[in-house]
Amino acid sequence: MTTSSWAVARLLRDRNAALYLTGVVVSGFGTSALWLVSGVWVRDLTGSDGLAALCTAALWAPTLLGPVLGTVADRVRRKPLAIRTNLALALLLLPLWTVRSAASVPLLFAVLLLYGAAGVVEEAAGSALVATAVDPALLGDFNGLRTTAREGMKLVAPLTGAALYTAYGGPGVALLDACTFVLAAGLWVPLRVREERPGPRRANRRREIAEGARLLWSNPVLRPLVRAGGATMCLASLGSSLNYAVVDAVGHSPAYTGVMYAVQGVGSVVVGLVSGPALRRLGERRFAAYGIALTGVAVAGRALDSDVTLLACSLAGGLGLPCVLIAAYTAVPREVPAAALGRATATADTLMFTPNVLGLAVGAALVELVDHRLLLLVFGGGLLATAASLAQRNASRTAARSPSDANPA
Repeated sequence: MTTSSWAVARLLRDRNAALYLTGVVVSGFGTSALWLVSGVWVRDLTGSDGLAALCTAALWAPTLLGPVLGTVADRVRRKPLAIRTNLALALLLLPLWTVRSAASVPLLFAVLLLYGAAGVVEEAAGSALVATAVDPALLGDFNGLRTTAREGMKLVAPLTGAALYTAYGGPGVALLDACTFVLAAGLWVPLRVREERPGPRRANRRREIAEGARLLWSNPVLRPLVRAGGATMCLASLGSSLNYAVVDAVGHSPAYTGVMYAVQGVGSVVVGLVSGPALRRLGERRFAAYGIALTGVAVAGRALDSDVTLLACSLAGGLGLPCVLIAAYTAVPREVPAAALGRATATADTLMFTPNVLGLAVGAALVELVDHRLLLLVFGGGLLATAASLAQRNASRTAARSPSDANPA
């Protein structure tokens, strides 16, 4: 048995890890389906590529409030919070049954914004919960497997969502997503996690909210990873906002994006399974830098109007993009005190995914003004530069450490 398979088997034998990951798979299935369908849904109702791209921006926009929303996860017990948030998400999706025309598209955007906000709270609570339930030595393997569970849904969820959308429209997909959140909440009820009673609230609320950012930015391990993560997500999302234009250029309908996401899911499954051993061998910075570089090649390669190249780039993007996120989320619980982990995780989300929101919004405007092939080459080059910068910082740090290592006092 390989090191990777041994670690995965050990994690899956753990009751808490198995229950949590199963819940992630179930809820991730519904989220992935709605994520794809919301854009197709809006495009079919309005005929606008720009508005379709803004659906994903609406889902990510609440990460701007990550430091505030993450504080909630540090003020209450995290297990009940995660369960209640999933149930709230199920209820939130029910109004989407009324979205039948272009006039009701604003309601869809409002639901997506609230959906994203609840997701930030659930992610902060879940990440802090996991840090107390999983062996720290296996945290990289767990984060990789969680990425596999979430991103692996792209293998089936978008295709299932597209089929359900074709048969029953967007409301049918919303109902599916609501059911998955109820199931996930039920799976997390039996989790056996011992949680300490949260400490008293600070008198200075602003300082309490800013604590996550201070802990991240003052840490020499976390700062470069989070910074590179933000740049990567911005540039990758700029490329993603061109998906409908890319698909149109090779002669397919917007629903073909579901095929792209499914192929991307294959790459994400693979990198999630091998991330634990890769992190131990390469270290977090090099692992992240290699992934960013591969993402850059994938984004630039989509400038070629070819079905084969498009699918190959989707696979490469699935392999490369999660690396910097897995590296950052593995380092955060190790470097940050447990009492502030909710804020730190949510703030890391904000710092890495706020550029994602900006990229999607800017890309939605640029796709109407500039040829998408030129934009893809520019964004891919930016990713390669980001990877080179992170790798160079790692090399400089290693070189600076070498003299003392070679000649200990």
